[in-house]
Amino acid sequence: MSAPRQEKPYRVYRGGRVKGKVPAIPRPTRERGANGDGRREYRGPSAKPPKTGWRGWGWKRWTGITILVLILALFFWVLAGYLSFRSGVKDANKRLPEAARLALVPDKGMILSHPTNILLLGTDHSLNASRASDQHSDSIQILRTDPKHHKLIYLSIPRDLRVPDIPGHGPDKINAAFQIGGARLAAQTVHEYTGLPINHIVVVNFHSFATLIDKVGGIDVYVPERILSNKFDCPYSTNERCARWKGWRFEKGMQHMSGYRALIYSRVRENQLNPADTDITRGARQQAVVQAMMSKLSSAGTFFKLPFIGGDLMKPLATDLSPTEMIQLGWLKFRSGTTLHCRLGGTADGGYIDPSEDNLRVIAMVRGESAPQPPPPNGDTFPPGCYVNRLPPGG
Repeated sequence: MSAPRQEKPYRVYRGGRVKGKVPAIPRPTRERGANGDGRREYRGPSAKPPKTGWRGWGWKRWTGITILVLILALFFWVLAGYLSFRSGVKDANKRLPEAARLALVPDKGMILSHPTNILLLGTDHSLNASRASDQHSDSIQILRTDPKHHKLIYLSIPRDLRVPDIPGHGPDKINAAFQIGGARLAAQTVHEYTGLPINHIVVVNFHSFATLIDKVGGIDVYVPERILSNKFDCPYSTNERCARWKGWRFEKGMQHMSGYRALIYSRVRENQLNPADTDITRGARQQAVVQAMMSKLSSAGTFFKLPFIGGDLMKPLATDLSPTEMIQLGWLKFRSGTTLHCRLGGTADGGYIDPSEDNLRVIAMVRGESAPQPPPPNGDTFPPGCYVNRLPPGG
């Protein structure tokens, strides 16, 4: 029997191949380590090698890193601003005499959740030597918060209003209380006349206020009528030019004011273009300046400047409010939906204003016990009442 026939292998000739399966070449992959053949991924001719490290990060990773950096930067910016602001508030706390705190009534809870009454006293101690000893409160106002109804209520009290009693001194103008006994006696007098408990107090120095206004870039104040003031604080250095000078002028409409300009506006006591202009309208102008400043302080631009000016914000103030309470107050202003501007009034009597019988009705509006109403035509020289979401005439 012949031996089994074995298949002879073919040789590869031109145009031919070895008979049977041709071994497959492994697909190029990334390095396979111990189990691979050590080849790298093939990316075609002239392909660049893959990037390694941070250069190989995708857009998602870069986006995440960017957001994280921004959050950290914002955190440290807010922290720096708060520390600067807290330092300024502590200095303002030291400027308020300890005796003034004895006249205050403790809050019933946090300002964010409970009504509180804050007495705002504006003083304007001019650099004029004739007024160096003048310590009267030129502006007297109560700010009442109503967190439950997202409401802020401002009650303006004419500085020449006659009150039946300044504790220990008898009847007098209400602003004399500050001259006699400082912030403590002023708080006691306002409390006894209005019946509103005074929980906090803020004394604003208008002269220092001007510097702060410049630091925040000026303020926008609406001027309700054209003004040509009486002559005071002449801007010229020679008597000849001051003699020809007519007075300070303000056009009607929204005005952007520097600190000095805002200070002059708040000091105008007489408008030669309107004989009906009175000290009541001067108080309204001062309140308009304070309101514009509060709006500027709560703006985004001021927030970004906070680490640099946080301490300066409190320089015009003396107050018992803590940093936390100030922040709560700022939040209430930010989220308030309604603002009432109320004022007490009466009839002019020489240098005094005799109180109107309607003042009690206005105080009830401030408490929220009755609906706010504008001043009625009751014959008073300065009729009392409340305005919703707008300043009284002249402010």
